[in-house]
Amino acid sequence: MKRGAVGTVRGIAAAVLAALFVAIAGTGLHRQVVQVSGVEVPWGVAAALLLLASVQLWLAAWSRSIVPTAVAGVVTYAAVGVFSSAGAAKQLILGDAAGNVWVFGIAAVTLVMLVAASRLRAGWTAAGAVAGEPLSPR
Repeated sequence: MKRGAVGTVRGIAAAVLAALFVAIAGTGLHRQVVQVSGVEVPWGVAAALLLLASVQLWLAAWSRSIVPTAVAGVVTYAAVGVFSSAGAAKQLILGDAAGNVWVFGIAAVTLVMLVAASRLRAGWTAAGAVAGEPLSPR
Protein backbone atom coordinates (compact mmCIF):
# COMPACT_ATOMS: atom_id res chain seq x y z
CA MET A 1 0.00 0.00 0.00
CA LYS A 2 1.08 3.52 -0.58
CA ARG A 3 2.00 5.79 2.29
CA GLY A 4 -1.08 8.05 1.90
CA ALA A 5 -3.43 5.07 1.75
CA VAL A 6 -2.00 3.64 4.97
CA GLY A 7 -2.56 6.97 6.72
CA THR A 8 -6.14 7.14 5.47
CA VAL A 9 -6.92 3.59 6.61
CA ARG A 10 -5.35 4.31 9.99
CA GLY A 11 -7.38 7.53 10.32
CA ILE A 12 -10.63 5.78 9.42
CA ALA A 13 -9.94 2.93 11.86
CA ALA A 14 -9.25 5.41 14.64
CA ALA A 15 -12.40 7.35 13.71
CA VAL A 16 -14.59 4.24 13.95
CA LEU A 17 -13.24 3.32 17.39
CA ALA A 18 -13.52 6.91 18.63
CA ALA A 19 -17.07 7.20 17.27
CA LEU A 20 -18.19 4.05 19.06
CA PHE A 21 -16.74 5.43 22.29
CA VAL A 22 -18.51 8.77 21.77
CA ALA A 23 -21.81 7.04 20.96
CA ILE A 24 -21.68 4.94 24.14
CA ALA A 25 -20.40 7.71 26.42
CA GLY A 26 -22.67 10.36 24.90
CA THR A 27 -25.73 8.16 25.26
CA GLY A 28 -24.89 7.72 28.92
CA LEU A 29 -24.22 11.43 29.37
CA HIS A 30 -27.16 12.94 27.52
CA ARG A 31 -29.74 12.26 30.26
CA GLN A 32 -27.74 13.90 33.07
CA VAL A 33 -29.34 16.90 34.79
CA VAL A 34 -28.52 19.13 37.73
CA GLN A 35 -31.04 20.82 40.02
CA VAL A 36 -30.57 24.59 40.23
CA SER A 37 -33.16 26.33 42.43
CA GLY A 38 -35.66 23.56 41.76
CA VAL A 39 -35.18 23.67 37.98
CA GLU A 40 -33.59 20.77 36.12
CA VAL A 41 -30.76 21.96 33.87
CA PRO A 42 -29.80 19.32 31.26
CA TRP A 43 -26.01 19.61 31.20
CA GLY A 44 -25.46 16.07 29.90
CA VAL A 45 -26.58 16.70 26.34
CA ALA A 46 -24.22 19.67 26.06
CA ALA A 47 -21.37 17.57 27.48
CA ALA A 48 -22.11 14.74 25.04
CA LEU A 49 -22.09 17.07 22.03
CA LEU A 50 -18.91 18.76 23.30
CA LEU A 51 -17.30 15.32 23.60
CA LEU A 52 -18.24 14.58 19.99
CA ALA A 53 -16.88 17.93 18.78
CA SER A 54 -13.60 17.52 20.63
CA VAL A 55 -13.05 13.99 19.33
CA GLN A 56 -13.79 15.09 15.77
CA LEU A 57 -11.40 18.02 16.06
CA TRP A 58 -8.73 15.77 17.51
CA LEU A 59 -9.17 13.31 14.64
CA ALA A 60 -8.85 16.10 12.08
CA ALA A 61 -5.70 17.46 13.72
CA TRP A 62 -4.14 14.03 14.20
CA SER A 63 -4.79 12.78 10.69
CA ARG A 64 -4.55 16.16 8.93
CA SER A 65 -7.64 15.18 6.95
CA ILE A 66 -11.36 15.78 7.20
CA VAL A 67 -12.24 12.20 6.24
CA PRO A 68 -11.94 10.78 9.80
CA THR A 69 -14.08 13.66 11.07
CA ALA A 70 -16.85 12.73 8.63
CA VAL A 71 -16.50 9.02 9.39
CA ALA A 72 -16.73 9.69 13.13
CA GLY A 73 -19.93 11.68 12.65
CA VAL A 74 -21.57 9.04 10.46
CA VAL A 75 -20.60 6.13 12.73
CA THR A 76 -21.71 8.00 15.86
CA TYR A 77 -25.05 8.85 14.25
CA ALA A 78 -25.54 5.24 13.10
CA ALA A 79 -24.68 3.79 16.51
CA VAL A 80 -26.98 6.23 18.30
CA GLY A 81 -29.68 5.32 15.78
CA VAL A 82 -29.31 1.68 16.80
CA PHE A 83 -29.49 2.65 20.47
CA SER A 84 -32.66 4.67 19.91
CA SER A 85 -34.48 2.09 17.78
CA ALA A 86 -34.38 -0.81 20.23
CA GLY A 87 -37.59 -2.19 21.67
CA ALA A 88 -39.59 -0.23 24.23
CA ALA A 89 -37.99 -1.99 27.21
CA LYS A 90 -34.44 -1.68 25.78
CA GLN A 91 -34.54 1.83 24.32
CA LEU A 92 -31.60 3.93 25.53
CA ILE A 93 -32.61 7.24 23.92
CA LEU A 94 -36.12 8.53 24.46
CA GLY A 95 -38.00 10.82 22.10
CA ASP A 96 -37.97 13.76 24.52
CA ALA A 97 -36.09 17.06 24.24
CA ALA A 98 -32.75 15.72 25.53
CA GLY A 99 -32.93 12.67 23.27
CA ASN A 100 -33.82 14.70 20.20
CA VAL A 101 -31.07 17.26 20.84
CA TRP A 102 -28.55 14.41 21.25
CA VAL A 103 -29.61 12.56 18.09
CA PHE A 104 -30.03 15.54 15.78
CA GLY A 105 -27.22 17.51 17.42
CA ILE A 106 -24.78 14.87 16.18
CA ALA A 107 -25.51 15.90 12.59
CA ALA A 108 -25.23 19.60 13.39
CA VAL A 109 -21.97 19.22 15.32
CA THR A 110 -20.52 17.06 12.54
CA LEU A 111 -21.28 19.70 9.91
CA VAL A 112 -19.77 22.45 12.07
CA MET A 113 -16.66 20.38 12.76
CA LEU A 114 -16.25 19.55 9.05
CA VAL A 115 -16.20 23.27 8.28
CA ALA A 116 -13.77 23.91 11.15
CA ALA A 117 -11.51 21.03 10.09
CA SER A 118 -11.47 22.18 6.48
CA ARG A 119 -10.46 25.67 7.60
CA LEU A 120 -7.73 24.19 9.78
CA ARG A 121 -6.53 22.10 6.86
CA ALA A 122 -6.43 25.17 4.64
CA GLY A 123 -4.36 26.89 7.32
CA TRP A 124 -1.98 23.91 7.48
CA THR A 125 -1.41 23.92 3.72
CA ALA A 126 -0.89 27.69 3.68
CA ALA A 127 1.56 27.44 6.58
CA GLY A 128 3.39 24.62 4.81
CA ALA A 129 3.64 26.64 1.61
CA VAL A 130 4.98 29.65 3.47
CA ALA A 131 7.49 27.52 5.38
CA GLY A 132 8.75 26.01 2.12
CA GLU A 133 9.35 29.38 0.46
CA PRO A 134 12.64 31.16 0.99
CA LEU A 135 12.51 34.44 2.82
CA SER A 136 12.45 37.41 0.51
CA PRO A 137 14.42 40.52 1.44
CA ARG A 138 12.47 43.73 1.96
